Amino acid sequence: MTPDLSAAAPIQRPSLFERHYFLLRRLHSLTGIVPIGVFLIAHLTTNSAVAWGRFGLRGEFPDMGVRDGGVAYFWREVLWINQQVPHLILIEVVLWLSIAYHSVLGVYFAAQGRCNAHQYRYQDNWRYTLQRVSGYVGILFIFYHVATLRWGWTWLVPGGASWDHQRSASTLAAALRGGENFTAAGLAVSLFYFIGVSLLVFHFVNGLWTAAITWGITVSAGAQRQWGYICAALGTGLMLAAWASVIGFATLSPAQAARVEDTARGQPFKVGM
Repeated sequence: MTPDLSAAAPIQRPSLFERHYFLLRRLHSLTGIVPIGVFLIAHLTTNSAVAWGRFGLRGEFPDMGVRDGGVAYFWREVLWINQQVPHLILIEVVLWLSIAYHSVLGVYFAAQGRCNAHQYRYQDNWRYTLQRVSGYVGILFIFYHVATLRWGWTWLVPGGASWDHQRSASTLAAALRGGENFTAAGLAVSLFYFIGVSLLVFHFVNGLWTAAITWGITVSAGAQRQWGYICAALGTGLMLAAWASVIGFATLSPAQAARVEDTARGQPFKVGM
């Protein structure tokens, strides 16, 4: 008997996304490293200068202590970035497009996966779950961070502090503290920053480890283990920088920081300080 082909279901053609899934997946992992991960490393290095910058002043301001010297170094670095880095707008556009692509696709991938950490309690599964959670929280944190300290949404900042690269250290300290003195709202913002940057560091480092698998670089278990050690070392350094940044500015007096900025402004500006 000849089958009735007219009753057969129509052939479902794969969507554009399905046809280019592996390419999109690799671009997703790549944007998480370049430029987003590279920017995260540079950003945390600059911000953590509040803790170690005194040792990079190269003999300037010899009377400053570790805290004031860190403020002066950080202020110089931020001023250099905003005034002398070429094509800064273009860099920001590329960064934002990468963040948008990585976030949208990351949410889509996470929505397609299933969380089973409560059923299979082993390390890789917990890392996968935390990777998703850190991504969600990271998107929210990045939006808040940029909206308040870049777009000027001061109504979201305790005390209404408005960040200014000419007053980078003092205004950042005021935003994290809620004013000259710590407030309850300022403490909540500081805790949100602490959690946010910690999760972003984990998201980047864990994503760096999985990216090597996605790209077929670490195929064997031994290669994955060795690459894991490298990622763990990088993550430890970045986590320390992240914590030093948040704690350093949250415990910094905005008024004292402003006095250091005034002192540093009176000195000749040197590129690359």
